[in-house]
Amino acid sequence: MPVQRLTTLTAGTKTIAAPVIEALASQLRGSILDSSDASYDEARAIWNGMVDRRPGLIISCAAAADVVSAVRFVRENGLLVSVRGGGHGIAGNAVCDGGVMIDLSPMKSIHVDEAAQRAWVEPGATLADVDKETQAFGLAVPTGINSTTGIAGLTLGGGFGWITRKFGLTLDNLVSVEVVTADGELRRASESENPDLFWALRGGGGNFGVATKFEFRLHKVGPQVLAGLVVHPLSEAETVLKAYRQALEVAPDELTCWAVMRQAPPLPFLPVEWHGKEVLILAMCYCGDLAEGERATMRLRSFGTPIADVVGPAPFTAWQQAFDPLLTPGARNYWKSHDFTELSDAAVGILTGAVRHLPDPECEIFIGHVGGAAGRVAADATAFPQRSSHFVMNVHARWREPGMDRTCIGWARELFDAAKPYSAGTAYINFMPGDEVDRVQEAYGDNYHRLAKLKRRYDPSNLFRMNQNVAPTTSSQAA
Repeated sequence: MPVQRLTTLTAGTKTIAAPVIEALASQLRGSILDSSDASYDEARAIWNGMVDRRPGLIISCAAAADVVSAVRFVRENGLLVSVRGGGHGIAGNAVCDGGVMIDLSPMKSIHVDEAAQRAWVEPGATLADVDKETQAFGLAVPTGINSTTGIAGLTLGGGFGWITRKFGLTLDNLVSVEVVTADGELRRASESENPDLFWALRGGGGNFGVATKFEFRLHKVGPQVLAGLVVHPLSEAETVLKAYRQALEVAPDELTCWAVMRQAPPLPFLPVEWHGKEVLILAMCYCGDLAEGERATMRLRSFGTPIADVVGPAPFTAWQQAFDPLLTPGARNYWKSHDFTELSDAAVGILTGAVRHLPDPECEIFIGHVGGAAGRVAADATAFPQRSSHFVMNVHARWREPGMDRTCIGWARELFDAAKPYSAGTAYINFMPGDEVDRVQEAYGDNYHRLAKLKRRYDPSNLFRMNQNVAPTTSSQAA
């Protein structure tokens, strides 16, 4: 491999001699790529097609020892570093320009202990990988709603989906984490080992190191759940959403229902005349007894005059993948998000109005239904603080042509601004785009100061800055 000029933490460049890179390569079970390698472009490509960055080197890790070597290399040379897990990352922080990308996607090992109801998962695994292994034993960990999401980023930032109301956030089910910190040491963090680091990792994103293994608590789920869609014309959206929010006030923890507003995709159960027209979709899942689920979902299925109702028994793994076709890689994506403690009439009106002016057929707005077990955790128990929000709005602008960037991003920002007066004032870091660095402190609220102090302890030089960054406190701040 030739001499490399790599970007440093101070935005300069540093020349790394070929023998130094060769020495690093000799320590790895994985490999090192540069722009001359045939697989380089594939390795640097991520889910969000708007992100087109060119790392100077890509260190593809096969095991935790590779991560240790990679972190020590970038630390010793003062190099800019990004960390790629196994999935999405709307902000694109997985890839840096000119620096070193630590690629964890080859690390996909999963081990399930059925008796102990535990799973040990490496950071390159996707939610589909995790579900496949855990559901073989009728077990699950609460994760997100798109199976191509990476488990690492999801967990470190929060993690909520169809069974969160019953079993908590993904990070609430974290028992321990193995992590390589900025000093190049592999540490284990749990309630009893490095508990302050464990607190920070549960919601602090990639600020505190590179996670190499997660230990999760599992729960009995499935193999079948009661799940599916109820589709309404957008003309009924305001009426249905107002009834929806009332029904959810008394919903059992086993029941989760999300609202999605978009143009109807060409689903086989929808009449052809509705394809491409604006609709409101209630997507629901009941993770308990199927007969109880029929009774629990009855009210949500009785609103208005649906175009279709396809709620019924389904394999949990299939329901986890139901929205995958709408989130395939390669499209251009830009998200804006708010938390809501309630869906006010004004907020409902703003959201439904925006759907009547979608800038692209792939754009959508979804309202995630959370609370339940996730809301019965103290705000300071983990770094993730948004325990009181009942709904999470994601304005999902998605399109294909670069010429549509300004229009689609502008639509998302305009809706975000209009809805802000009715929001809780917090933010979910996993939904924050790369230009929202000013919202990081808002996202963590009262937990931010403690995070900044821990950042100073574990990463005083801010080596891990390609993330929704928490800057370490200065010595004067610490005092």
